[in-house]
Amino acid sequence: MTASPTAERPSLRSQRLNQITHAPHARLDALVKAHAPFDTQANFARFVVAQYLFQSELVALYNDAELIDIIPDLAERCRADAARLDLSDLDTEVPAPFEGAVQNPSRAEALGWLFVSEGSKLGAAFLIKRAVGLGLSETFGARHLGEPAGGRAEGWKRFTRTLDALEFSAEEEAAVEKGAIDAFVRFTVLLEQAYASAPELA
Repeated sequence: MTASPTAERPSLRSQRLNQITHAPHARLDALVKAHAPFDTQANFARFVVAQYLFQSELVALYNDAELIDIIPDLAERCRADAARLDLSDLDTEVPAPFEGAVQNPSRAEALGWLFVSEGSKLGAAFLIKRAVGLGLSETFGARHLGEPAGGRAEGWKRFTRTLDALEFSAEEEAAVEKGAIDAFVRFTVLLEQAYASAPELA
């Protein structure tokens, strides 16, 4: 049963999460553009390093039994394997884990992280078009940006409908918000690390 909106809950949970993550999302977008991932394949490879690091840190969440009870197709949504294959296509080493990964978050906090990861699939629709200009595709080098089974929009709608329907305590609301913000901050850190660790060009 869905409660009617009140002064404390002016919008759907997914809409509130979009609002509170607007600033860290904008900072991340600006940083991505600054690193010009679509100028060269080498630049794009560093972007994939960041994507792989982020997705690999979330593998445990995508395979968590309690979360799969909530989102039955969650395990199939994970893109860590696709990013690993992209690194191979791009002749780039799989990076070692970078300190600071999320560890054993609560259910609500984990859903905040997944909200960010799943939401990024919408933006990937634009990124894959840029990647094609580098000679890459959904089957070579840019698999992790590919169209999910069932379509991007439908997959996102199913995820947010489920998230919005969950009954959360005030503590859980704070946790899901923390997870979403932390996810953007973490990806920003991993992006910086990926470009900072780029091999020197001969």
